[in-house]
Amino acid sequence: MATEEKNFEKIKRIIKNQKNIRNIATSAHIHHGKTAFTDNLLAAAGKMSAKSAGDLEAGMATWQHADEQERLMTVDAANVSMVHSYADEEYLVNLIDTPGHVDFSGNVTRAMRAIDGTVVLACASEGIMPQTETVLKQALRERVKPVLFINKVDRLIKELKVTPQQMQEKFKKIIDEFNTLIANIAEPEFKQKWQVNVADGSVAFGSARDNWALTVPFMKKKGITFADIYKIYDESLPEQERKDWVWKNASLFEAMMDVVVKHLPSPLDAQKYRIGRIWKGDSESEFGKQLLAADPNGEPAFVITRIVIDPRSGKEISAGRLFSGKLQVGQEVYLNLAQKKQRIQQVLVYDGIRPEQVEEVVAGNVFAIAGVISEVGETITATPQTPFEEIKHIFQPVITKSISVEKSADLPKLVEVLRKVAKEDPSIHIEINEETGENLVSGMGELHLEIVEGRIREEKGVQVKTSNPIVVYRETVLKNSGPTEGKSPNRHNAFYMTVEPLDEALAQAIEKGEINDGRIKKDKKDENLLKTLLGLGISHDEARQYRDIFLGNVFLDKTKGEVHIGEVIELILDSFEMVMKAGPLSREPCQRLKVSLVDMKLHEDAIHRGPAQVYPAIRESLQFAFKNASPVLFEPTQIHVIEIPTEFMGEVSKLITQKRGQMIDARQEGIVSFIKAKLPVGEMIGWASDLRSCTGGRGISSLLDQTFERMPNELQQKVIKQIRDRKGLQENQ
Repeated sequence: MATEEKNFEKIKRIIKNQKNIRNIATSAHIHHGKTAFTDNLLAAAGKMSAKSAGDLEAGMATWQHADEQERLMTVDAANVSMVHSYADEEYLVNLIDTPGHVDFSGNVTRAMRAIDGTVVLACASEGIMPQTETVLKQALRERVKPVLFINKVDRLIKELKVTPQQMQEKFKKIIDEFNTLIANIAEPEFKQKWQVNVADGSVAFGSARDNWALTVPFMKKKGITFADIYKIYDESLPEQERKDWVWKNASLFEAMMDVVVKHLPSPLDAQKYRIGRIWKGDSESEFGKQLLAADPNGEPAFVITRIVIDPRSGKEISAGRLFSGKLQVGQEVYLNLAQKKQRIQQVLVYDGIRPEQVEEVVAGNVFAIAGVISEVGETITATPQTPFEEIKHIFQPVITKSISVEKSADLPKLVEVLRKVAKEDPSIHIEINEETGENLVSGMGELHLEIVEGRIREEKGVQVKTSNPIVVYRETVLKNSGPTEGKSPNRHNAFYMTVEPLDEALAQAIEKGEINDGRIKKDKKDENLLKTLLGLGISHDEARQYRDIFLGNVFLDKTKGEVHIGEVIELILDSFEMVMKAGPLSREPCQRLKVSLVDMKLHEDAIHRGPAQVYPAIRESLQFAFKNASPVLFEPTQIHVIEIPTEFMGEVSKLITQKRGQMIDARQEGIVSFIKAKLPVGEMIGWASDLRSCTGGRGISSLLDQTFERMPNELQQKVIKQIRDRKGLQENQ
């Protein structure tokens, strides 16, 4: 117990020493060893048994749910903090262990907002995989600096029995691919600056399972060579002797602390270049300067990146990053998105994986607060300020299941747990219908929805029924509709609107997060938005007409001299957003649309132009406009990299064709082949089991990218009819 208190006392002391703080994450393809790596660091800091570190059977320290233990994979990101000594100084490492399965990549996106550096793990035998590329995209998009740890080197020695020369070639290939990705993905300023290399120690090699790691500077410091590692795999060497040698000469935590302290930035350094990317306020303002300096005496700026609801108390614990100022118990704070004040009841720092109470924490730390009821992405300050940029997920939910209870008495319980799930995992999209008892849950893939279903049963004991997976489509148009009229039910108001496809450059800017969703006040100039629009070649006059950006669609007010527009514009935008959420073709979300209000006629008396008149008129106008603009349905497609033994090439090619897919590329490396294929999500239900069946269980499929593409004309009407029938929509609705 005394040791635990001592460690916690160290944490409390170092959280004030910003230059000795490192906020980092592990990120990698699934099963490349992130959680075993985290276990090692925890064990070295005395936060878990060294004996069970990295032991799958013993269970990983950060696996808090039964489904993670059962599936031997991380589902939820986990915050841990620990103190390590390096070069006679103590450092606080706030680490977030993230999932590797693509269905849970939303956790990685949210973690990246809180941290400044990431250790990207790559399996020595598998190398750079699709999800390695995805996590790098997520990191670089938030200006998070990566370093590389080539893990599972024991597999090369024990299973593949490679020579040191072959191992060196394997390492070089992985490092070159990693650096090529950085050069392709990073912003110009970081393309060269963040390249990793063996000589300076920004690349490490090791085995998290066997608790060792090496870098070139570390080997020089310890006076050992790579040949010494081969000796520990000599089967005649007693187990304890091997462990003792590793702990003394090549312990993973010591080698990796060298990497983390030397190559990953402190908050003081990172915020100078990160703030401009993740906060679009005025950097010359007092608040802006405080953010850039991570000023502990400035106004607080805390961004929530993860919410956990305590299963016992039901209390919301909000973890996140404090970019300036300090947060204290009892402090009143302002929530910028919710536009309300709340009071902090607890401030919690992590001691290992366990949250512990403290009185206050200063800028530059990752920790949690309780007492604030909010959403992920909220910016908490003392006074109203420009909030941080929205946390944008790299993939969108494309698979939906209808979920309902077996006993109607359980409906309130189901609604409660669905709301909890949506809070804890914002990449899950939930539509609750308390009248019919049928609710829709949309996720990244079949596994994502399976986990949600399992947790509803596990946490609430609610017996639920689920439908077969439903695919989420998108509605859009191919040409300009020309002005179309929509009249209010009382016939006293008319709105004239056009719908056309969004310009490609603008659509890309929205998708990349360069332009955020949100309404734009006409009287409040948003200089950043104006600058971005002008940079895309949009005229100054048109840029001033933008009033709303919603789900990747834009709304422009092109009316002139309308006296009463200020009184109805919010109603018009409400109804625009309603139609964008559920389009005219089949009530599926719309994408890449430019909607313009070009004229309107309003009744003089405000009582005759309320919501009951405006909403139906806008929907009618947009419905007619859609019909005139060649409406089409876009289906979600995914690009997968499929790894198979070469002898199954024919079978897998046939399977791809059966699934309406197309092969983009195929290459062979020895006895293994890699196929890159594009597949419609609608044909991919049961894909994992189909692939296993046709490859004797030896095929691995990894998601590389996701997009929406136009449906073949011959399928479109059939799919629209199926969706409308499922939703109970009449033909003329």
